[in-house]
Amino acid sequence: AVVAHVVASGAGFVEDLDESFKENRKDDIWLVDFYAPWCGHCKKLEPVWNEVGIEMRNMGSPVKVGKMDATSFSSIASEFGVRGYPTIKLLKGDLAYNYRGPRTKDDIIEFANRVAGPLIRPLPSQHMFEHVQKRHRVLFVYVGGESPLKEKYIEVASELIVYTYFFSASEDVLPEYVTLPELPAVMVFKDGTYFVYDEYEDGDLSSWINRERFQGYLHVDGFTLYELGDTGKLVAIAVIDDKNSSVEHTRLKSIIQEVARDYRDHFHRDFQFGHMDGNDYINSLLMDDVTIPTIVVLNTSNQQYFLPDRHIESTEDMVQFINNILDGTAEAQGGDGLLQRIKRIIYDAKSTIVSVFKSSPLLGCFLFGLPLGVISIMCYGICTADTEGEVFEHEGAKRESGDRELTDEGSEEEQEEEKNGKYTELSDGELKQKDIMEKKKD
Repeated sequence: AVVAHVVASGAGFVEDLDESFKENRKDDIWLVDFYAPWCGHCKKLEPVWNEVGIEMRNMGSPVKVGKMDATSFSSIASEFGVRGYPTIKLLKGDLAYNYRGPRTKDDIIEFANRVAGPLIRPLPSQHMFEHVQKRHRVLFVYVGGESPLKEKYIEVASELIVYTYFFSASEDVLPEYVTLPELPAVMVFKDGTYFVYDEYEDGDLSSWINRERFQGYLHVDGFTLYELGDTGKLVAIAVIDDKNSSVEHTRLKSIIQEVARDYRDHFHRDFQFGHMDGNDYINSLLMDDVTIPTIVVLNTSNQQYFLPDRHIESTEDMVQFINNILDGTAEAQGGDGLLQRIKRIIYDAKSTIVSVFKSSPLLGCFLFGLPLGVISIMCYGICTADTEGEVFEHEGAKRESGDRELTDEGSEEEQEEEKNGKYTELSDGELKQKDIMEKKKD
């Protein structure tokens, strides 16, 4: 009853949108859920979306929360580039920002507040800088006056604000431990330190920000791994059981953390480091049962992966393994070739069938048993029909053959009559000859 009351009250803070939304939306900032009534993921998101509506209203946010049935208003959904359900977008003027994060209340609200606010947020004092630094694990800061670098920074911010925050500050606002070789500059603060963008070493500013928007070491899950695919980095993961406090599990995690911290200057452009709890997701990627604890390096761009050829005992072993990958001596497995795609189809089909039978054996028997039964009956009917046809055809052939024999030779009665006829003819002849002989004698 409490849950039903919360859902019902939350629905009052979420507006149902129709075709009039297209003309009226530009005066406000909208956070919209495009859904389909039959979509299971949409139904799962609905109570979360109602909570988002309540929270945004309670905090006095200027963002309005709505939802639209994309199947009923397909033309409007198409104009906003909706291709799947549910799709969450923040609409701000002529711009539409896609939300790609976890579908939780806090993450969605964080996204809405970030995108709805200023593109570049000023930091006017050291106190404000410290406050922001405590709230955000990763933040980018532009330092300096007007310049081509600032124009590029604003351009990149308009594209990547869906992922992270962008700030600007004067040099005297920065912490005392920060030293800049020149101004203007773009910096990223994370992992307890800072790094300055260098155009010659780091390349394009957009690519650099996209790579640096993650902490050096992460707790990796399926969603994070998907997002890391945009960075172009290899992902070195310690696959462990978080609930297992044995020496081996904690040791591999510590090794990855030390490499991420102590060898950042060597590997940060090519590698992202982290750990993953459990091997279920890794098994689905590698299409194999990975024994934990272990270390896997994934190339998310082409679905290749690397496994160490010997046990990783120390940080030095891990560094050597990474260097072998970089110089090409480590063997790459997997990939996105034709054979791997066929293997992927077979593996996914097998996994689906097994998961259905594990979760609901009766449903599995119905889903897979019924079609097989129908196919078996059809095959049996086809085979039986062919056999009976052959029997009937054989009998018909025999009848035709018998008819032909009867036609050629006649019936028994006809044959008997023919014999009698012949006998009769012969008897008359003999009588005639006898009569002739008698007449001659006379």
